[in-house]
Amino acid sequence: MTAATTMTAPRPTLEELVDRIIDAIFGLDETVEPITSPARSIHEARRLRQTGDLDQALAVFAGLDLSVATDGERRWAFAEFLDLARRRHRDREALVYSPASGRAAVLTPYTTAALQIEAVLGMRWRPGKVVSRRCLRGLRPLGNRGTSCR
Repeated sequence: MTAATTMTAPRPTLEELVDRIIDAIFGLDETVEPITSPARSIHEARRLRQTGDLDQALAVFAGLDLSVATDGERRWAFAEFLDLARRRHRDREALVYSPASGRAAVLTPYTTAALQIEAVLGMRWRPGKVVSRRCLRGLRPLGNRGTSCR
C-alpha cells in the first residue's frame, strides 16, 4: 500500500477574497493593467475606517482620481466619503460643498467670511486651504438635517 500525498494550495485571506469580488464586480483585470482602481481605493478607505483611522481614510479620498471611474464607483465613493466625514467631523459645524458628480469638500468655519477645507473628494483643493464663503454656492450642513445653507 502506498501513501499518496496531496498538495493543497494556501487558502487566500478574507481581504484577498474581497479584493477579487470587487475586481469581478467592476470588471477589473489585473493581467491587463495593475489595479489601482477607484474601487480598490474605496475599499482601502473602508478598511482604514474599520481600524479607526478616519484621517488616513479621508486622505485616501483626497488622492482618489475619479476621472476614470464608473457612475457606480462615483456614487460609492461619494457615499463612503460623506459617511467618513460625518464620523470625523460630527462634533463640528461642518458643511459640504459638491460642485459636480464625484466631487466634494468638507469645510468648517474659519472666520465669518471664510471656510477651511477639512477633506476633499475628486478636487484639486487640499485640506487646510482657506476659501471664501461667498464663492461657494450650494453649501449644506454635513449632518443628516438635509437643509440648504446659503
